[in-house]
Amino acid sequence: MTHSDSPSLSQDPRASMAARMAQLTQTSADTPMGQLLRKFWHPIALSRSVAPGQAREVRLLGEDLALYRGEGGTAHLLANRCAHRLTKLHTGWVQGDELRCMYHGWKYDARGQCVERPAERPGSHASIRVTSYPVHEYCGLVFAYLGEGTPPVFDLPRKPKFEEDGVMLFQRQEIWPCNWLQHAENSLDAVHVSFAHQMGKVGVFGDAITSGVPTLSYEETSAGIQQTAVREIDGKSQVRVSDWTFPYGNHVAIPAVHAGGPWMESANWMVPIDDTHTLRISLRAAPSTTPEADAQLQQYFDGCDDYCAADHHDELFAGQYPDDPLVRLTSAQDYVALIGQGAIADRVHERLGASDMGIAMLRRILARELEALRSGAPTKPWHRIGQASTLFQYTAADAAV
Repeated sequence: MTHSDSPSLSQDPRASMAARMAQLTQTSADTPMGQLLRKFWHPIALSRSVAPGQAREVRLLGEDLALYRGEGGTAHLLANRCAHRLTKLHTGWVQGDELRCMYHGWKYDARGQCVERPAERPGSHASIRVTSYPVHEYCGLVFAYLGEGTPPVFDLPRKPKFEEDGVMLFQRQEIWPCNWLQHAENSLDAVHVSFAHQMGKVGVFGDAITSGVPTLSYEETSAGIQQTAVREIDGKSQVRVSDWTFPYGNHVAIPAVHAGGPWMESANWMVPIDDTHTLRISLRAAPSTTPEADAQLQQYFDGCDDYCAADHHDELFAGQYPDDPLVRLTSAQDYVALIGQGAIADRVHERLGASDMGIAMLRRILARELEALRSGAPTKPWHRIGQASTLFQYTAADAAV
């Protein structure tokens, strides 16, 4: 066969599939997926992680950003490079609602406009600016919008339970060294609960959901995908529903940390830091009960604040799981499953089965949205499901839910 007779790359099915799968994992602004992701609000930090008058560095979709809180308490977000010599702005001073670079004192307002260049000609700052981005705080989390034009109304990430009176809210985060899509697909894989969350130690989550293999169904909604998993326990049906929110948010019910406590609702966002790192931010809502029980629950979540499964990589892959009932244990189990796939999963060589219909649906939706972008057509106008939904139930009348 001569070189001209050899099949082109586009005629090689495996190469074509590899290119399509690779595209789904990309996050930078010059990629189709990066452009799609920039159409949404993204949680980037816990509100408590930046105090008034302080600045910190965050990274989102491959971009380095300076998150700072003005002395009055308002959060602002700028590209984290001074226009002068490109050093990082978050290392400077917050003065009022402005951020001054520590290198030569160039100062920027919350819109990114340079307002002062101490060593230069007076008035010469007017044409200098860095990019600024909209931010929105919700339930103890800072969200950012990196897209072009006016951001969408802050609606899709909201859930009714988090806005009710009489609930305790708990926020936490971890950073893991793998692509965001692995996390998103994992949340649409109800079967892994029956195995991964039985590994090492069975905590309250693995015990409540049981090891039975579920019957699955999936439906696209206005917000994303509704995943329903039905398990049979002693002749009774256990139904667990996930209100999965596009492009990577999961909203589920989780059991109480301590025996006898009420179930909680949990939103988990799998935020793309870049192509090989993901920020996992969680927001959990638990009904307030008694002062003693509330204090015990607060103490538990405070103790989980510093846990990141990535800090325990070697021991986890050696099968040493934390002695914990819920947060640290489920995190550790998911970490082993996801990091075990590599920094970016090799989807060309995987073999999906019938139980992976949620993953297949997500990939079809992503492909549809990317095709709309390529053709210049509008993408789907995603919006939240406003009414409260039943996320977990038993058919048994006496089930403690």
